[in-house]
Amino acid sequence: MPEPKIHLLSNEDIKQIHASALRILQTIGVMIQHPKIRAIMVDLGAKVDHEREIIYLGDALIERALKQCGKQYILYGRDADKIARFGYGEQNLLSSPGQYAWIDHRTNLRRDSLTADLHAAAWTGEHLENISIVGAMALPEDIPASVRDVVSTAELVTNCGKPTRCFPVSRRSSRYVLEIYSALAGGKQALRQYPMTEVYLDPISPLKFPENGLDIILEFIEYGQPVCVTPMVMAAGTAPATLAGALVQQHAEILAGITLVQAISPGHPVMYGGIPHIIDPKSSLISFGAPEQGLMAVAMCQMAKYLGLPVYINVNLSDSKMLDLQAGIEKMSGLVLGMMAGADLFGHAGILGADQGASLSCLVADNEMFAFANRIVRGFSLGEEHMAEQVISKVGHHGFFLAEKHTVKHFRDEFWFPGSLWSREPYDIWVLNRQSMEEKITATVDTLISKPKFSPLEEKLKQEIGRIVQSAIKDLVKH
Repeated sequence: MPEPKIHLLSNEDIKQIHASALRILQTIGVMIQHPKIRAIMVDLGAKVDHEREIIYLGDALIERALKQCGKQYILYGRDADKIARFGYGEQNLLSSPGQYAWIDHRTNLRRDSLTADLHAAAWTGEHLENISIVGAMALPEDIPASVRDVVSTAELVTNCGKPTRCFPVSRRSSRYVLEIYSALAGGKQALRQYPMTEVYLDPISPLKFPENGLDIILEFIEYGQPVCVTPMVMAAGTAPATLAGALVQQHAEILAGITLVQAISPGHPVMYGGIPHIIDPKSSLISFGAPEQGLMAVAMCQMAKYLGLPVYINVNLSDSKMLDLQAGIEKMSGLVLGMMAGADLFGHAGILGADQGASLSCLVADNEMFAFANRIVRGFSLGEEHMAEQVISKVGHHGFFLAEKHTVKHFRDEFWFPGSLWSREPYDIWVLNRQSMEEKITATVDTLISKPKFSPLEEKLKQEIGRIVQSAIKDLVKH
């Protein structure tokens, strides 16, 4: 079966990048701004410069971590049938866990986000068939920042049956977030067995792991939730200007992160977050839609597969501030490259611009793009039946294939059928309405956010989640 796949790096290229990253970790090291974790690493044989907070990682320590880490895991939603699988050759789409601004789907104007936007994001993500994990999308300004992750998690699990995600604020708030998931799962041990969320370990490039981020993963690891190591280097900014140099540094940071996670909890499931970007030389801002991003994403997929790990990449993104031709070109080109490279997770859906804001219109568009790209990646079948010599012979030189039994048998599997947002109708029919895809998307968002909520929580569970939220507010909000 022809399966569209893309590889940029040869086996020798992959080995060279890996070897270079190992040398960096052994000779330059990484800054670990967490005394407890530095002590754990020293006990495992790592060299340390206490004054500079630098840990030097030897090859043996890294290779042991790579061998013992969990390379497959499943995230479960409130509805146990709604899952996201990683390391199984499947591809998943995540809506953004949170953006500082909200872009109204009717006016395209940016404003602060509110709890009502979080509700709309939850309902929309729940109903879009290609969204595997529903992110909060909003960082509501009407929720105190110190408990935003707690309240957002409560709202997400109340309104969604799929796995959910928001950005954790602190270790203290993460405890309440994980209490909510434990309540849903039926206890802490049940949550460890059936994880419902994951957490990012975000280094500060170059080569630094901050205390707060490490504190947060300690809490998530205690509850058995998977960790995705996600440095986001910027070539010519926080990493070398050469793409190869940026890849080497990012790979080194990921190796270091995996080693830290395994030092804390041997065998813990991890994902390789290959999400390098470039800096725009004119503005000195990060670019989300550059062609180089797609190239590096493909390379990072290969590096992850070399290690046998599932991989998360950012490719269905754009620098455009609206759903226009630029957005379509940048989003789809990167997405197809990433899907052909075999990534497990794609994010963050629903972003307009380089983290300029969350947009439900963009989320709907990303859902459609994912379906389109997935058909390309699926390829097509060969074999005697599919080569179709018999029906070609039957139809001959003057016939038509549409009514043939062979066509009726195969067209549903062979063809992708676009939904109502796409235009394939004749011009004379189209001109009666003259709707652009953007106009159709706006109407679709209105329909989705007005749909009935997900089935309500049992009253006892609802009360328990409410108690957890109120405890967090009492503990973490300064009055």
